Amino acid sequence: MTRVLLNGVRPYGEGEPVDVLIEGETIVEIGASPQADADEIVDGGGKVLLPGFVDLHTHLREPGREDAETVETGSMAAALGGYTAVFAMANTDPVADNAVITEHVWRRGREVGLVDVHPVGAVTVGLGGEKLAELGTMRHSAAEVRVFSDDGKCVHDPLIMRRALEYTRSFGGLVAQHAEEPRLTAGAQAHEGDNAARLGLAGWPAPAEESIVARDCLLAGHTGGSLHVCHVSTEGTAEILRWWKSREAAGQVSAEVTPHHLLLTDERLSTYDPVNKVNPPLRTDADAEALRRALADGTVDCVATDHAPHAAQDKDCEWSTAKPGMLGLQTALAIVTRTMVRSGLLDWRGVARVMSERPAEIAGLTGQGRPIAEGEPANLALVDPEAEWTVRAAELASLGQNSPFEGMRLPGRVVATLLRGQVTAHEGKVRR
Repeated sequence: MTRVLLNGVRPYGEGEPVDVLIEGETIVEIGASPQADADEIVDGGGKVLLPGFVDLHTHLREPGREDAETVETGSMAAALGGYTAVFAMANTDPVADNAVITEHVWRRGREVGLVDVHPVGAVTVGLGGEKLAELGTMRHSAAEVRVFSDDGKCVHDPLIMRRALEYTRSFGGLVAQHAEEPRLTAGAQAHEGDNAARLGLAGWPAPAEESIVARDCLLAGHTGGSLHVCHVSTEGTAEILRWWKSREAAGQVSAEVTPHHLLLTDERLSTYDPVNKVNPPLRTDADAEALRRALADGTVDCVATDHAPHAAQDKDCEWSTAKPGMLGLQTALAIVTRTMVRSGLLDWRGVARVMSERPAEIAGLTGQGRPIAEGEPANLALVDPEAEWTVRAAELASLGQNSPFEGMRLPGRVVATLLRGQVTAHEGKVRR
């Protein structure tokens, strides 16, 4: 049985450096461990040790758009970003609305073996919003799908959404909603505000998100189903969630925010560079500030990347025809470090909460997001909080190169990632 020693690390960035000894898939000793007993020694150098990150919102594009990303390249990006589990969204081609497709994605993840890949099943057939997909069949398949989403499209029919919440409740499932009232966003190209008006871009109004979130919170309370709000982007949505979570039924609703909505705003749109086009769109400074506060106080539960790689021809074009989406897996930790840690809004234990513990809890993953303690699974991320690095999309593992952070100097970098005791990434290189 392989023994790995993490030498001189600081769990959660607290206290004096300690050694963490891993045997097989489990942490067996924390303290002073004899180096001679280890098959491999990873020098921690006083760096921060966290539970491996869990991403509830990843686009791996396989099947159908392997020119933009594959399960393999997405898994590489995830491992390099400190992730040990990702949830692959259903808007593939063909759509993951049945057990055959979800099992394919799940099996490809197991074959690659760098990160646990959990397929997300579509809520409706073909993402069409008219007929429920085979939710129960996907749940009871080999992939054991628990999270369902039409992400990229909103389940806008309240009756369909009600039925999805009722049905998934029967087997402990979760409906993850892309909140967007389509009748308010037809032709939308940017956040509806002064910048969009000045640039001549059709506006995407904040109430298009907020009205769906309010409706779905009420439906979750009525049905007893579990709702997860994807990529929260407005101050108003945060306030709706804060109100809802003050009620007794609060446990039925969770929410995520993306790194790019924590940092970037619609001021970047002045160049018309499609790398900044995303759905929901980049909002205002006031929205970004409100989202950072909401993440810090627990109103928004977790960070999810909405990692959305695109082939060059889908981004290197006019703004109006460019597809929305941004890379996120390898830059997420750095953006959280910049916006939340260095601002004092979160400490490293707080980072563990929003990037590991809460997303694992929301998704029902028993082996992820666990405490760093003896007897616990060795799913871990080793982070250098003092590192400064410059983002170069061409050097990232994803096939797509649509990173809005290109050329940006960011703090905090993942040094090593371990999945069940095996080093999957170390010093910027993937381990096979």
